[in-house]
Amino acid sequence: MPELQLLTADHAPAVLAFERENRTFFAASVPDRGDAFFRDYAARHAALLAEQDTGAIRCHVLVADDGAGGEILGRFNLYDLADGSAELGFRVAQKATGRGLATATVHRLFALAATEYALTRLTANAAKANHASRAVLTRTGFRPTGHEVDLRMGGPGLAYERDLSDIGG
Repeated sequence: MPELQLLTADHAPAVLAFERENRTFFAASVPDRGDAFFRDYAARHAALLAEQDTGAIRCHVLVADDGAGGEILGRFNLYDLADGSAELGFRVAQKATGRGLATATVHRLFALAATEYALTRLTANAAKANHASRAVLTRTGFRPTGHEVDLRMGGPGLAYERDLSDIGG
């Protein structure tokens, strides 16, 4: 099973490669990050690490265990950590889809969220057209809140929430 790791400076080249390799795939279901994201990635990565140092976010990467030299298979991030709550965002490489990795990794992230980060509730948003992400959220126990959200350029989305009180901590 691939390893879920907290994002570090050492991950920067592999994360950039992951984003480049999957850019077209991701753009089919979420807004494209734009050329500036890739051009200025080193600064963006450093900014994420600085924000992570404040405790406001926790960024994770799913690293292949197949001898691929630390290849990134996915990103699983918790944003806006405050008052026992955070928002989950994730993306998985095209070649890693359909194997249950996203579902398994979100479950692993629940344990981290509850035990390491003292979170009791997670929220998430998914574009209505992003059936894969919505399926992962449903399979992992997220419940639709009934609220629609505007995902900026991603169009209309649905809000979800997950109580973590059933996770040992």
